[in-house]
Amino acid sequence: MALDMRRFIQRFVEEAADHLPRLREGVHTLAQDAIGNASGAAGKEHVNELFRSAHTLKGSSRMLKLAPITALAHSMEELLSAFREGSVAPTAASLDLLNQAIDALDDQVGQLAQGAAPDALADADPALCQALESAAGAPSADAPSATPAVQKALPSTTASEQAPAATKPSSASLALSDTVRVRLDRLDDVIRLMGEVLSGHHHLHGLVEQARQLGLSLPAQHQAEFHDFQREFKDSVLSHDALMSDLHDRALQMRMLPLSVVFDPLAQMTRELAQSLGKQVECRVRGSAIELDRQMIDRLSDPLIHLLRNALDHGLERPEQRQAAGKPPRGQLSLEARQDGGWVVVEMRDDGAGIDLAAVRQKALARQLLDEGQLALLSEQETLELILLPGFSTKSLITDFSGRGVGMDVVKRTVVDELNGDLNVTSALGKGTHFSLRLPLSLALMRVLLVEVSGVTLGVTAPHVAELLERSPEEFIDAAGQTTLILRNEFVPVVALATLLDLPAAPPAGDKVLLLVVHQRQQKLALIIDALVDERDMVIKPLPNHLRYLPLVSGMVSLGRNTLASLLHVPALLERSRHTSLRQAAQLPSDATRHHILVVDDSLNTREIEKDVLEAWGYQVTLAENGRDGLNKALADTFDAVLTDVEMPVMDGFALTARLRENDAYRHKPIIIITSREKEADRRRGIEVGADAYIVKGSFDQNNLVETLKALLG
Repeated sequence: MALDMRRFIQRFVEEAADHLPRLREGVHTLAQDAIGNASGAAGKEHVNELFRSAHTLKGSSRMLKLAPITALAHSMEELLSAFREGSVAPTAASLDLLNQAIDALDDQVGQLAQGAAPDALADADPALCQALESAAGAPSADAPSATPAVQKALPSTTASEQAPAATKPSSASLALSDTVRVRLDRLDDVIRLMGEVLSGHHHLHGLVEQARQLGLSLPAQHQAEFHDFQREFKDSVLSHDALMSDLHDRALQMRMLPLSVVFDPLAQMTRELAQSLGKQVECRVRGSAIELDRQMIDRLSDPLIHLLRNALDHGLERPEQRQAAGKPPRGQLSLEARQDGGWVVVEMRDDGAGIDLAAVRQKALARQLLDEGQLALLSEQETLELILLPGFSTKSLITDFSGRGVGMDVVKRTVVDELNGDLNVTSALGKGTHFSLRLPLSLALMRVLLVEVSGVTLGVTAPHVAELLERSPEEFIDAAGQTTLILRNEFVPVVALATLLDLPAAPPAGDKVLLLVVHQRQQKLALIIDALVDERDMVIKPLPNHLRYLPLVSGMVSLGRNTLASLLHVPALLERSRHTSLRQAAQLPSDATRHHILVVDDSLNTREIEKDVLEAWGYQVTLAENGRDGLNKALADTFDAVLTDVEMPVMDGFALTARLRENDAYRHKPIIIITSREKEADRRRGIEVGADAYIVKGSFDQNNLVETLKALLG
C-alpha cells in the first residue's frame, strides 16, 4: 500500500511554520548583538538553536525528497556550524545571507502549503548556496561572503541590523495558516485544569441537594422564598452541565490524532525489516483515520512495533518456505483499526506459520514456568497466552532482531495495565496469527461507576462493567468450592469485593445482595458491593510514582472537596479472584481411573467452572469454545465423555451431538447437554439427536453432574 505523502507534506509544512520564525528571530538576535562578539554563552545558545532548526528542516525535507529545501537547509547548516565551532564569526553580510535563505525557504514552504507538488518546486539558487558555504569557509570575519550576483540582492549592512527579518514585498496580502501549533505540555495543562473545573462542578450537585434539605427545615413562612432560590440554583447548575461537558470534550478533541501517525511509519518499517530478513511481505493498512488521544498514540507505538517484529521474525516464512507449504511467496500482514462503541480495536494479522503450541509447552517446561501436570490442565488458549509471560520466547537463537524474550510481555503490560485496554491472541498452525488490542479512546476522561464497599468509595470504568443487579444468596450455587451465579446460560463466579481488597465485610442489610458484574473479554466476575454511589464522566488522574506498585489500582478520580477515590483495575481483580477462590478437591482412591472429558461451551466462565468441578473429582478435562471446535478436538483425540452447551456460535450443541453420533468412536460414548433451555421441546430434541442426559443450568448441582457421569461411565 502506497503511503499518502500529502499527510507527511502537511506535517512538514506545520513543522516548518514553527522553525522558520525561530530562524528569523535567531538571526535578528545575533544581529542585535555586537557583531563579532557573539562568543558569550548567550550568543552560543542562539547559534545552537539556529543550527538545530536548520538541521531539523534538512532532515525532514530529505526524508520527503524535497531536494530544493534540503539543499538550502544544508548550506545554512554549514554556515551555522562554522558559527558554532567558532571558526567563523557572524558578520552583517553572513547574516544577510541567512535572511535571504530563510526567505527562500519561506517561499518554498508556502508553495507546498498552497498544494504544490514536491517536484514542482524550483531548484535552490546555486549562487546563494555557494555563498553560504563560502561564508562558512571564510578565513576571517571581514572576508567577502557572497558572489557578486548574490551580493547585489543583499540589503545594506544598516538595513540588516535594523530589520533583518524583513519579508519580500511579493504579495499584497498575508496568507495565514488555519492551524496553530501549541506545545503539548500547555495543552495538557488546559485539559488538566478543565478536568479540575469539571470535578468541582459536579460538587455543585451535592450543594443543590443540601439546599433542598435546608429549605425543608426552615419555617413555613420562609419556605416559598427559599424554594424559588433553590429551584433557580438547581436550574443554573443543570444548564451548565452540558456546557461544561461540551467544553471539556472540545479540549480533549484538540489532543486527538489519527492512527495514521503510527500506522504509516509501521507500513514503511514492514518493508524495510522484511527485506533485511530476506522475506517478501505486503502490509495493508485500514482505519488509519480513526483518532485516539495523543497520550494513547504515544504509548501505542512500542507495543505495535513489538507485534510487528514478532510477526516478521516468528510468524511470516521465507518465500521458499511459503511455496513449499502451498502459499504464495509474498506474505500478507494487515494492520486495521475500527471503532466499537467507546473503544478502538486495533488488529494485526499475518498469514504465516502460526504459533506452535507444542513448542510453547516445551519452552514453558524448559524455563520451568510450569510442570507437566500444570501444563496438562491448560486449555489451548491458556497455553497460547504463555507467550505473553516475561522472558518467554520460542526462538532457539538470540539475534539483534528478536529471541531475547522481551516484547510480548511489554505489549501486555502496556495495553492492559497502562492503557486500561485488553489484549487477545489467536493462532492457527500453518495459517497465521491474530492479535487484537481493545483500547479506550482516551485516558483523560472516562465513564466511571462509583460504588461503596465497607464505607470506602471506589471507581470502576464503565467499559469493564457488564451489569448491576440484585440477587438472593439462595440463588447461588456451589461449584467446586466457588460460589457461582447462573446468569443467562453462563456460570459467573461470585466474590465479595471487600474480600478481594482485604476490607472488613459487612453482612447484607436485606434479603438480597447487590452485584456488580465486571468483565474482560469473555471472563466475568460478580462482585458483591454495598451500594451504588454515582455514574458519570470523570477525569482519570494517574497514580503518583510512589503508589504505582499497587496492582489493583489503575488511577484516581476526584470526588470534590479535595477527596479522591481509587479506580479499580479490573484485569487485576479478575486475576486475584482466580488465585483466592477456594477449591475443594474430592479425595479419590489411588487406583481411580482418570477419564478424559471434553467440555464444549462458548462461555469462558462456564467452561472454567465445569472444568474445576470435574477436575476436583479427578477427571482430565479438555475445553472447546464452540461446536465446530469441539467436533475437531473430538475427532483428533479420544474422549470418554462429552459435555456440551446448546446455544453456541458456528455449530450448536444439538448439531454437535448429532455429528458425534454419526462417528463410530462416539456412537456409544456418553454425551451430556448442559444448557439454560428448559422447555420440554428442547429436552425432546436433545434426546432425539442422541444425548444421554439433559441438565438445566438453572437447577445445576455439581453432585448431580458427577453422579450422572459416574452412572454413564460405569
